[in-house]
Amino acid sequence: MRPFGEDGLFHSPSDTGVLRRQVVRSGGIAVLSGGVTLGAQIVATVVLARLLTPHDFGLVTMVTTFSMLLINFGWNGFTEAVIQRETIDRFMVSNLFWINAGAGALLTIAFASAGSLLAQFYGDARVAQVSAALSITIFIQTLSVQHLALLKRGMRFSLTSANEIVSRFAYVIVSIALAWAGWGYWALVGGNIAQVLSTCVGAWLLCRWTPSLPRRAAGTGALVRFAMSTYGRFIANYCTWNLDNLLVGWRFGAVSLGFYKKAYDLFALSTSQLVAPLTSVAVSGLSRLNRISTEYRRSLLGALEVTAFLSMAVGADLTLIGKDVIRVLLGSKWDESGRIFMFFGPGIGVMLLYYTHGWIHLSIGRPDRWLRWGLIEFATTATFFLVGLHWGPIGIALAWTASFWVLVLPALWYAGRPINFGIGPVVAIVWRYVAASLVAGGAAEVIIRRLPSSIVERGGVSAVARIAAISLMFGVLYLGAVVSLQGGFARLVRLLGLVRELLPHRSSSKSFSGGAVNLSLRSSTPAASSADPL
Repeated sequence: MRPFGEDGLFHSPSDTGVLRRQVVRSGGIAVLSGGVTLGAQIVATVVLARLLTPHDFGLVTMVTTFSMLLINFGWNGFTEAVIQRETIDRFMVSNLFWINAGAGALLTIAFASAGSLLAQFYGDARVAQVSAALSITIFIQTLSVQHLALLKRGMRFSLTSANEIVSRFAYVIVSIALAWAGWGYWALVGGNIAQVLSTCVGAWLLCRWTPSLPRRAAGTGALVRFAMSTYGRFIANYCTWNLDNLLVGWRFGAVSLGFYKKAYDLFALSTSQLVAPLTSVAVSGLSRLNRISTEYRRSLLGALEVTAFLSMAVGADLTLIGKDVIRVLLGSKWDESGRIFMFFGPGIGVMLLYYTHGWIHLSIGRPDRWLRWGLIEFATTATFFLVGLHWGPIGIALAWTASFWVLVLPALWYAGRPINFGIGPVVAIVWRYVAASLVAGGAAEVIIRRLPSSIVERGGVSAVARIAAISLMFGVLYLGAVVSLQGGFARLVRLLGLVRELLPHRSSSKSFSGGAVNLSLRSSTPAASSADPL
């Protein structure tokens, strides 16, 4: 893609029909890409969990807990600034590139120098060596931010998705090869470097743009302020999402952190595979609608309904089968991770719904409010962590679940205040899916407990059979509960129509009609995440 015209401006489609088709197809591509990436993660999980130890994963996590915060400088901030701005030219983006690259170089040097301090904090000298090696990923990442942001602004999600898939496979191939050769935790370090390098090379090949030298360009200052507010929100969010790793690693050591991290990865996987791929699509689509229009509200409510329908099903199902999934993927030596995950499970569905509040903040151009909410979120979650720490990793997992149930409605209410988008319509949309997941999950658990012990015994083939049988049973119960609570099949049929619209193989020239389209575009962080697989 060549992003700028001869006049130096980035030209976006202005026709509403074209925009709708792009948003729907982009959503489908994002979901499909997430599925492929998930497959790559599962392959890495199955192999690496048997080649490496919980201590290896825990040691690298001690470092990535800090390094990923710096890797995301620019990725979270400048990306949204480029996507959200109404008009942008090549000089603004060039200025952002050099600001990003300069900051990345300084952060790389600083993090490499701070390795000895991290080693003292954790009481493990190897942490300093891992920190020095991973510091290079910070600078490499900053070189690809603007190129990927331009691709997303142009709705070229097929290209960004392909790039993400290739980079994930680079991680899988390199990390498995090094682990097979006996490199231990260095296999994970090598995989992280390979993934970031692949992402950068791919971004430059897919977006044919070379930054010019820095120059004065009107609007650059506003973009930087927007980016800093968004990154500030990311910092608050990141601290919230990584304080648990810090506390577990500091209090209980690398082995306990390794077990906890694998349970947490299954918990967070649903976010990275469902919400994160759709965030750029949602923000791109909603940002081009009038924020006080009926169209915007219908689009947002449609997005929330679809998210609730999928997330509550995924969360309840994983709660039922999570221990078996970890046993099958990681092996019996990771059973402690399965026990910890039981306390994560009830928070998965509401977590997915919770993080859609960021779509509102970004699409209406209010990252400052998103930042302020991030501070409230951090204070609340940290309080839950400190209380739960007494019960070890299980207490931290339970603290996560409790925090999402407490914060979800206040977060959506606060995000909608600038546009008078009240919480009433949200509750009216999502409560049926919450209730359906609770009813179906509870009924499935009762049935499971009444089965003979020979059937419910975990391990080997029986665990795989349990996963399939329980998921099928829950799916039938969940759909039945949804239909019952909605008083018929009409709304469910409309949701399934949206799924068909999201499929990327559908013709872009097909005309859009009523319900399914309104829901879709009216359907729709990321943040780069640690390359560690599940």
